[in-house]
Amino acid sequence: MFLGVRQAACVLLALMVAGCLPSRPESPPVRTYRLSVDLDRSEVHPPNSQGPILLVSMPLAKPGYETAGMIYVKRPYELEQYAVNQWADQPARMFASLLVETMSRTGYWRAVVPLPASVEGDFRLDSYGFALQQEFMQEPSRIRATVRAQLLDLKDLRVVGTRRFEAVENAPSEDAYGGVVAANQAITRLLDDMNGWLRACMQHAPECHR
Repeated sequence: MFLGVRQAACVLLALMVAGCLPSRPESPPVRTYRLSVDLDRSEVHPPNSQGPILLVSMPLAKPGYETAGMIYVKRPYELEQYAVNQWADQPARMFASLLVETMSRTGYWRAVVPLPASVEGDFRLDSYGFALQQEFMQEPSRIRATVRAQLLDLKDLRVVGTRRFEAVENAPSEDAYGGVVAANQAITRLLDDMNGWLRACMQHAPECHR
């Protein structure tokens, strides 16, 4: 009996070595994407040597969105993630670097500095409730990007303005890559709106408090 078990084990091993047994299917490769904007589309202005210094805090993601996973929804309140598609980092963190980069090119600020930093600033931009999702509740699917921003005057310790921003873009295809293309378009619009809002706040315009 013992000999028969050993013989069966040897045969099984030989078949595996010879490649006669079907191998386990390989997992599909994970595709990784980044958020970006086309910086060549806008003019670059040198820093304003007489302008204020803006500190930019790390945006806080909305609960459920603190992940590098690509989130999509098929029905309200339920968040799902693509299995083999992901962001290079949490979208809120990639959005932070884009905020600093695009605002540095406006020529309005003497410097735009991400926090934490040892630099003493004049204003601080806080953002929270950041969310980025692909919605399949209609066709075509669409990307929705939302964030709430608050500008603080650090000298007078007062809130200059607060506003919620939202951008929605249709996806060119019903898959993860279509969501990536639409996400970058939505983020571009969000950044443009935030830059316009910041200028309005510094000019004490009424739309600063919308």
